[in-house]
Amino acid sequence: MFRKYFIRRFRDSDLDRILGIERKSFGSDAYDRKLFAEYARTCGGFFLVAERGRKIWGYALTCMCADRSKPAELVSLAVDPEARGTGAAKTLMDSTLRRLRRRGAARWSLMVKVTNQRARAFYEEYGFTKTRVVRKYYEDGRDGVRMVREVSGRKAGGRSQESVVRRRGST
Repeated sequence: MFRKYFIRRFRDSDLDRILGIERKSFGSDAYDRKLFAEYARTCGGFFLVAERGRKIWGYALTCMCADRSKPAELVSLAVDPEARGTGAAKTLMDSTLRRLRRRGAARWSLMVKVTNQRARAFYEEYGFTKTRVVRKYYEDGRDGVRMVREVSGRKAGGRSQESVVRRRGST
């Protein structure tokens, strides 16, 4: 069952909760406070949080170059393990995709571990396709899979989650 999430831009006061979700999701591969602060400064318009009941349950971080011919990059997406399967990730992806369309992005790319089958399947539902394998991309020596999708097309698979987002200002 999907629950309603309010999607908004990241605020500095969100950082401790984001770091907690990051550690629960990625363990020793988690990004640190300094890196998130830098991304908030450089990619702030696409650093989104999923909030429900005044608590943050997930985040999505995408960076977009001024050069629209280059793909926007989904840097990180994570949902608190307690909220997985409730629509938070889908709502974050839908909101990010709408924002990318409004800003004129042509493509959206990401990197995911070859071994992370669950994430790869999730991204494939959103129309991402594998473009190449990058050997030893991750610090632990594991390979990464580069995936890309066109921004202009509708999300592949499943129903749109746009109706799940509770509208409060810009989504």
